[in-house]
Order: sequence, then structure tokens, then C-alpha cells
Amino acid sequence: MSATMQTSERLFPQAGKTVPEEELVRGLLGADEQAFAAIYRRWSPQVHAMAARSLGDAREAEDVTQQVFLAAWRGRTGFHPERGALGAWLVGITRRKIVDTLAARTRRLHLIEAAARSVDSVPGDRRPETTERILDRVLLSDVLAGLPRRQQEVLRMTFYDDLTQNQISERTGLPLGTVKSHARRGLYQLRRRIEED
Repeated sequence: MSATMQTSERLFPQAGKTVPEEELVRGLLGADEQAFAAIYRRWSPQVHAMAARSLGDAREAEDVTQQVFLAAWRGRTGFHPERGALGAWLVGITRRKIVDTLAARTRRLHLIEAAARSVDSVPGDRRPETTERILDRVLLSDVLAGLPRRQQEVLRMTFYDDLTQNQISERTGLPLGTVKSHARRGLYQLRRRIEED
């Protein structure tokens, strides 16, 4: 029997057999893809369950599971078995990825809320600038750049100039209905792009 087949049988045991963690650790530190596949099979259900419980979203939990194992593979040289078990190390990575995902979700919600507030603003509404509002504008800038020119123009006037739709209509010479359509379509595209990030 070849050494490769012996390694494969050791890392992919028959049902009921478990590879000792020390062997998996050696394989991980040696960049052995078969060992990593066995690590994934053993710990991905736990990582996924933890992410799903924390996030309440199956799709996000799948994304986090992939991110955790990608981070584990890329950062494998940072794993030190003398500091703790492999499972505990993976749980630590999972916690960080969950926190990152929740933070990204919060940023997306803030952007969507800011966009909705700006589009729905009433004439004469001149809210004072706050740090949060300025940050919202900066974050929106990148997403706005990918929209069609007319939608981008209407939403920029809404977000950056704090103009109402009536004021945008007067400034651009576009009919109010057209301004509203551009704002509505632009906001829809904006939400889609933010949710995809």
C-alpha cells in the first residue's frame, strides 16, 4: 500500500473511526489539504450552528462558516497547539467572524436608514450634521458611484445637498414625477448593492 493511500485512509476513516486531533493538527500545520478537509468535516457543523444561533440567518451562517475555515487555512501558522485545542481555536475565529458580520449588518442597516430618511425628507427639514450622519454620507459615496448617472445625481442632491425632491426638480428642470422615479429606482438599486456587500 502506498504512503498516499495510507495517509488518505488515516485522514478519511471509515464511519465510526475518528482521526486523533494531534494528527489533524500536524496535517494542518503541514498544509495537508486532506487533513484540512477532515478538520472541516469534523468542526464545520459546530461552527455553522454557532453562527446560525448568533446571526439568525442561514445564508449568513454559511458565509461565516466559509470565512472561518478560509481564515483557519490562511492563518494556520498562527495556531499553536500548546495554547489550546484546535476546536477552541476555530471557535475563537468563529466568534470574530460573527462580530464582523454583525458589524457589517449594522453598517448596511444604517446606510439604508440614512438613504430612506434622505429620500423621505420633508421640505424645510434641515437636520443638524452629526458625526454619524457624516459617516453615513462617506460610506454611501462609494455605493452611489455605481448607479446610473441620473439616479446618482438625484440621490447625491438628496444625500449631500440635503435637497427635497421639489428642490431637485426646480434645480435640474426635471419634472417632479421623474425626480421621484429616479429617487425610487436609485434607492432600490442602492439597497440591493448595500445588501450584496
